[in-house]
Amino acid sequence: MAIDPICGMQVDESTDITATRDGQTFYFCCAHCRTKFLNPETVPLSGGCCGTTGAELPVLTTWDGPEAGAASGSPYICPMCPGVGSEQPADCPKCGMALELAQPAAPRRTVVYTCPMHPEIEETESGACPRCGMDLELKTIDASDGDDDQELRSMARRFWLAAALSLPVCVLAMAGRAVDAWLGPQPNSWLQAVLSGVVLFWTGWPVFSRGVLSIVTRQLNMFTLIAIGTAAAYLYSLAAVMMPTLFPDDLRVAGRIAVYFEAAAVIITLVLLGQLLELKARRRTGGAIRELLALAPPTARIVRDGRETEVVLEVVRVGETLRVRPGEKVPVDGTLSEGDSAVDESLVTGESIPVDKHVGDVLIGGSLNQTGSFLMRADRVGQDTMLSQIVNMVATAQRSRAPIQKVADAVAGWFVPAVLIIAVITFVVWAVVQPRQPALAWAVVNSVAVLIIACPCALGLATPMSVVVGIGRGARDGVLIRNAEVLQRLEKVDTVVVDKTGTLTEGRPALTECVTDHAIAEDELLQWAASVEHNSEHPVAHAIVQAAGQRGIALQSVEEFDSVTGRGVRARVQGRQVLVGRRSWLEQEGVDCGTALCDQAQALQEQGRTVVFVAIDQQLSGLLAVSDPIKESTSAALRDLRNLGMWIVMLTGDNKRTARTVALELEINEFQAGTSPEQKYEYVSTMRREGRVVAMAGDGINDAPALAEADVGVAMGTGTDVAIESAGVTLVKGDLRDLVKALRLSRCTMRNIRQNFVFAFGYNAVCVPIAAGVLYPISEHLLLNPMLAAAAMSCSSLSVIGNALRLRLARID
Repeated sequence: MAIDPICGMQVDESTDITATRDGQTFYFCCAHCRTKFLNPETVPLSGGCCGTTGAELPVLTTWDGPEAGAASGSPYICPMCPGVGSEQPADCPKCGMALELAQPAAPRRTVVYTCPMHPEIEETESGACPRCGMDLELKTIDASDGDDDQELRSMARRFWLAAALSLPVCVLAMAGRAVDAWLGPQPNSWLQAVLSGVVLFWTGWPVFSRGVLSIVTRQLNMFTLIAIGTAAAYLYSLAAVMMPTLFPDDLRVAGRIAVYFEAAAVIITLVLLGQLLELKARRRTGGAIRELLALAPPTARIVRDGRETEVVLEVVRVGETLRVRPGEKVPVDGTLSEGDSAVDESLVTGESIPVDKHVGDVLIGGSLNQTGSFLMRADRVGQDTMLSQIVNMVATAQRSRAPIQKVADAVAGWFVPAVLIIAVITFVVWAVVQPRQPALAWAVVNSVAVLIIACPCALGLATPMSVVVGIGRGARDGVLIRNAEVLQRLEKVDTVVVDKTGTLTEGRPALTECVTDHAIAEDELLQWAASVEHNSEHPVAHAIVQAAGQRGIALQSVEEFDSVTGRGVRARVQGRQVLVGRRSWLEQEGVDCGTALCDQAQALQEQGRTVVFVAIDQQLSGLLAVSDPIKESTSAALRDLRNLGMWIVMLTGDNKRTARTVALELEINEFQAGTSPEQKYEYVSTMRREGRVVAMAGDGINDAPALAEADVGVAMGTGTDVAIESAGVTLVKGDLRDLVKALRLSRCTMRNIRQNFVFAFGYNAVCVPIAAGVLYPISEHLLLNPMLAAAAMSCSSLSVIGNALRLRLARID
């Protein structure tokens, strides 16, 4: 039988309906298919054959390129014959090559821009924030964004051009008499006007546009003061050059009206420098996000109908089968379906030792496959993968604002109008009282100095810069903080509530003790027990088998295996009868358990261990104790928490005996056993009503209500998605020592924010009165030139930025 290349039906090769192409004979089910094969452009592609419709057949279709083919739902195309494709795997009717899987078009990305200081502002295009004037940033970060930063490059070009033009303006102004003697007073002034005009209204256009926008929207901000101050200085100077006869003679100095072109130009240049440094600082704080994005591979290998095709990562869908080769990164979160390998999961666990993966094991997107090739099923793709969630969590947190930011916003709300009023009063006092001549010129200069020195940019940067750097610092150490509000709450935490299983302990049973009657070695006893338990599905059996594997003990083949639900298992190993199970069951089977081993078993049970007895040929040979072992890092983490002044409470659903044993061993202040999810929630709620600030740490679905109710929910990164979604902090490594880091980081960040407020308010409190001339009666030298005011304003912003960047080096270990 042959295959009809048009409809895919099986055809008897004895048929007369054939056609030859390139020396190869093709067989058809009907004349219609043969005609379509010979003249594909003249026969309707939707037509049927043999009494069927085209919808029932794998009809070949044509389109303009792979993207159009993907859009039309035809995933297979011919690599040699453009325009030929099929809904199902087939051979090309033109050249005979097998059709290949086409890459479907990547989903279109919705671009949203938001303000770092006002996240409620969302725009579909980039630009300035209508409230504060800061540049909008991408809300959703994508790997395709890369390191390209047009805004930074544009600001750098503007700054360097402004600096290049401001320098000659300063020279012309400072060497005024010499230049006047060479060029003349008017040409000198006009040259300054032209050069400074380019600085103000071209290189400084972002500053002026934001200032105008703030006035139009009545959202006064730092750019309002800068725009008004520099525009006043420039227009005053330009008027003095263009219409000198309008100014009284007592304003003339050396025969001409004093101009301040250089002040306006230098002020704009310094503001652009501050903006450039701020942009560079913001990019440095986004380094953690770019590093995380780099962990995801750009492409994946999709396996369909036995064929592998490399596609861009964005088109992978849930349920797809993917091939991962040695040395490649796992493209998305999923489950290993075929093969074995060792995978480096250090991006999540922080451990460089590869993890062995077998069929059914979970794979994390971005982890590195080191050895074998395997197939996997895609379970979570796109924004649902763990890596994407981490990226989005960090990005969202870096844009968020702490409650303390409301203080800065409130201050800035009245600060700008107050400064404008002070500037007007300064102008009126200097113009009317006339402490220094020419009075009008000094009135303009000092009012402009007030506007410049009082720029609230440092105040606006005080909180967001520290939050951005602090959250980025935490992400680098595996501490993901959801938003700035959580970061601030962490500082006030005085009580830490922890779940036991999976938080204090490993979360899975493991063999902790192996006791024999001295007639048999430990490894031999474990070999007998593990050989029998290998056929059991019980978690305790798995722990025994795993312990044997860790010790390199080879298991023996068993016969006559039998499992008694809730009691134990029996089998024959090397001709000997082996029983593994409860004491009561062994006694029912005729085993004498009245030996010294029973006393040891009771002692272990009092310590919260699960004890199973092992009998060989009706003789009690030993016992195995299984428990959920405490993590190696837990004891040190709790000690550090106590040193930070934390009251530690353990809530567990386990029995009271086990809970007491763990609490005593770890020196926990308070514990409650046998608690349900509702009881955990109520306990946390009660503690909060008593005035405690509670951080709840857990990893399971049963912890989610308490995590959401706590002031700060802390989820283990090794836990469930529900727990992580309910928490404000995620410890990626699942290590409580990282909670200590989070608490220290919060304290460092809040202290840094308060220091920034001191820098911001300190400059304004000292310099605004000096700029207004309050100290002029003491000494005529105690005035601030507008250029010095601009330099002081920039120093204020740079102090805040530099202080915030210190958090990158903070000791939180």
